[in-house]
Amino acid sequence: MCTPLGATMVFSGIADAVPFLHGSQGCSTYIRRYLISHFREPVDIACSNFGESSVIFGGWENLRIGLQSVIEQYHPRLIGIATTCLAETIGEDIPQMIHRLEREFSADGPILVSVSTPSYQGSHTDGFHRAVKAVVEKLAQAGPKGKHINIFSGMISPEDIRHLKDIFTDFGLEATLLPDYSDALDNGIWSQYEKNIEFGTSIESIRCCGQAQATIEFSSTGDFSTSAGETLLRRFGTPLYALPLPVGVGLSDKFFERLVALSGNTTPARYIGQRNRLIDSYVDGHKYVFGKKAVLYGPADLVAALAIFLNEIGMIPVLCAAGDHKGNLQECLREYLGTNTELITVIEDTDFASIEEKAAGLKPDIIIGDSNGYKMSRSLNVPLVRLGLPVQDRIGASRIAALGYQGTQQLFDRIVNALLEKQQDDSSVGYTHL
Repeated sequence: MCTPLGATMVFSGIADAVPFLHGSQGCSTYIRRYLISHFREPVDIACSNFGESSVIFGGWENLRIGLQSVIEQYHPRLIGIATTCLAETIGEDIPQMIHRLEREFSADGPILVSVSTPSYQGSHTDGFHRAVKAVVEKLAQAGPKGKHINIFSGMISPEDIRHLKDIFTDFGLEATLLPDYSDALDNGIWSQYEKNIEFGTSIESIRCCGQAQATIEFSSTGDFSTSAGETLLRRFGTPLYALPLPVGVGLSDKFFERLVALSGNTTPARYIGQRNRLIDSYVDGHKYVFGKKAVLYGPADLVAALAIFLNEIGMIPVLCAAGDHKGNLQECLREYLGTNTELITVIEDTDFASIEEKAAGLKPDIIIGDSNGYKMSRSLNVPLVRLGLPVQDRIGASRIAALGYQGTQQLFDRIVNALLEKQQDDSSVGYTHL
């Protein structure tokens, strides 16, 4: 999926901000359609609407007029400008354009943040991380150190964002979670259409990111060139803790141990209870999952966390495929799985044709990934557990959880039940008791 799609999600998760694509209208239409079919919510994306003359003479006038229109219609405090393939190919100098516009707009005009996101250079997750870094570079300020922490979670579901915010509250931690699209992209029913830009991470809290006591960034295969946490470490000396996505008992333990250290508080009883129930369910479902083979695909960080979790419950992630190209997925898995890595085929910067070709020979019992793998699932006659983005052929994508003990519990139950359902469907006699 295209790089500006990820950037759009970031800008949608900042309060009083509007995402703006510098390029053709088809790009914004495509991304709006993609996000709407996943989140089932209205998504506004402004666009500079390139035409033939813009391609020849440049898009300066389109950008200026488009931004003025957004300001008049939405009155945002921030406009996030992501480039598209067309703007990048003709060599648009966006930073220089923004410098001119900031002088042209009034002093109380919106903050303009730009990020380079040509789709031929990276995936949607790359665009996501680049946008977070661009926002932090533009807004974060130095100052006296506080007790709050920064959380750069990566591209997770609104349900997981809400769960993380509950965890921080229960630990007594003030946290800046960037971005926070849990309301902007998963809201309640409206009596009339709302422009919906008041939801998300506040600009004031982003300014204070450089004053935080620490940053937690969920990345096990991350690229420091797109790391907002590394930017804060370099510019302000803010300690950075790069942790894998907390999926499973072991990885969730690492996350909670870090929160204990940062807060000075013990783990609240509710999470100890969730952990105990999760381990008990591992025992209950062990005979159904042990030795089963799984194909995983998605962003490298998610695939790595899922592989570690599956190894924890006795499953074999025989194929780990990533659409992005971090280059160190194999190394990450070796660190956590040791010799078990020898049973795993790892491919990066790949597509579904290649994944299906590899998967067919490995004879998996289950596939875990987004809806784009349904064709492969149907072809191989293997159940698909939907996780990630997009989930366009099921309702409730915003409420799919995977993080922490609570999210892992839901994921584990879905995996076990998918295996059981396949076993029932394939039975010649059927049964109603296990």
